[in-house]
Amino acid sequence: MSPPDFNLLVTLDVLLAEGSVAGAARRLRLSPSAMSRALARLRETTGDPLLVRAGRELVPTPRALELRERVGQLVQDAEAVLRPAQALKLDQLERTFTLRTREGFVENFGPALIARVGEQAPGVRLCFVPKTNKDSTSLREGTVDLETGVVGQATSPEVRVQALFRDRFVGVVRSGHPLAEGDVTPARYAAGRHLGISRRELDNGPIDDALRPLGLERRIVAIVGGFSTALALARASDLIASVPERHTGNLRAGMHSFALPVAMPEFTVSMLWHPRQEADPAHRWLRGLVREVCLAQLAD
Repeated sequence: MSPPDFNLLVTLDVLLAEGSVAGAARRLRLSPSAMSRALARLRETTGDPLLVRAGRELVPTPRALELRERVGQLVQDAEAVLRPAQALKLDQLERTFTLRTREGFVENFGPALIARVGEQAPGVRLCFVPKTNKDSTSLREGTVDLETGVVGQATSPEVRVQALFRDRFVGVVRSGHPLAEGDVTPARYAAGRHLGISRRELDNGPIDDALRPLGLERRIVAIVGGFSTALALARASDLIASVPERHTGNLRAGMHSFALPVAMPEFTVSMLWHPRQEADPAHRWLRGLVREVCLAQLAD
């Protein structure tokens, strides 16, 4: 069975609206003979005469009357699908965006982002979910709209990426900690009791690799899964937390931060999204808002 010719829907819609082959031909800019052939094809396809002569006029059959409203709606829906997207009306937008982020991002940038969303699009809701890995499955499957983090080997190559800001690791201790006074040398830093931060329970990382050539090794007394937990423990003890500086600005309030005494490369925190969202006006607006909030927050 050959597939139906969907162009016939438009022809049928106009024929039923005009009730005349000549009128439908003028509206579709066809010759009367071409329109008559189209009506013949419609009769063959539907198995119904659709329009029958009554005196000098054509009148619709019961089947035509049954189809008239449905066909009109189908044509309108098809036109809406093929029409360019209308201008985004933020004050009328109702949507929930799911953002997947590491600890610290929401605490640092969330308040300003939520405030701007509320001002511009009060019908929009943000749902923040924790980022427990760098896998791109949630973006690919559409369960997450936008993600922030460092691009890694597990990031799918089709994912779109835009840099937000550069960051670096800093050491953090409670106010009054011995490292809050004087120069923090590699030896003083390594001699302290440290918190490891790892989602995979690893007790070794780039900081340890940088200390090793100096003949130094950190003593990691506890491993936690996130920055906020590490900072909470450091705030209440003599433990040392090493966390991203810009990512944890608000979380470190009231604590003493210092530059790490070993060379550590900076890294880029980016926005990530799936290509299916690339041209969506609402998603584009959200991406612009996240970028603006990060720039404004870091400029303060």
